[in-house]
Amino acid sequence: MLLDVFDNALTFIERNTKIGWKKTSEGGREEIRSYPREAVREVLVNAIAHRDYSIMGTQIDVDIYQDRIEVVSPGSWLLPKPYEQYPVGSIPSIRRNQTIAACLDVANLMERGGTGFQTIAGSYRQAEPEKQPIVASYPGFLKLTLFDLLYGNSTDNENLADFDAVIEEDESVTEDQRKIVQLLCDGPMAPKELQEASSYQSRGSFLKYVINPLLADNKIRKGAKGGRLTTYELVNKSES
Repeated sequence: MLLDVFDNALTFIERNTKIGWKKTSEGGREEIRSYPREAVREVLVNAIAHRDYSIMGTQIDVDIYQDRIEVVSPGSWLLPKPYEQYPVGSIPSIRRNQTIAACLDVANLMERGGTGFQTIAGSYRQAEPEKQPIVASYPGFLKLTLFDLLYGNSTDNENLADFDAVIEEDESVTEDQRKIVQLLCDGPMAPKELQEASSYQSRGSFLKYVINPLLADNKIRKGAKGGRLTTYELVNKSES
């Protein structure tokens, strides 16, 4: 049950997370994400492990805004000093629910030794001061906020413009299809290159379940042929 809660919340966040690519100085590609995977995982695990389940009629809330994610968990602040006196990366670990925490340990979801908050802070170490994670405590509730690392950053958003244009909020698009569209933001690519970025080993299955639905929905199209080489490219929103 608790693992289902974790999986459902993670899926919800992933579905609403922008993912793109930027070129590195070596000529390769580096994935860029609105929210670091490890930070999202730790925030969700912390909410599940440290929630006060004795407070009836409450739930863990995951709210996504334009520039941030807020995860609110029922339960009072357990540490002796106010939360403002603890930097996020140095918050001591006090486990409210030992059994639940042990189960999350066994499932390899929870950081051992109370290093979860350190992991969250570490994943944001290169972010601007105003985008650092925030912990806030209210009567009976604890809120953790993660800020969108791509929000307001025109340089990193440049390669995401076409991605947003063709994907928008289409929940029918699979994770593999999203990866393909993200790659095509950099220009036309051959099927073999695209398949290598997917989870499919079979070329036939890759074409059937990833490429063909994108072609049918007019999200991508076949590019200009160079000799016998087939490529795929994005369809601009204005053309679709």
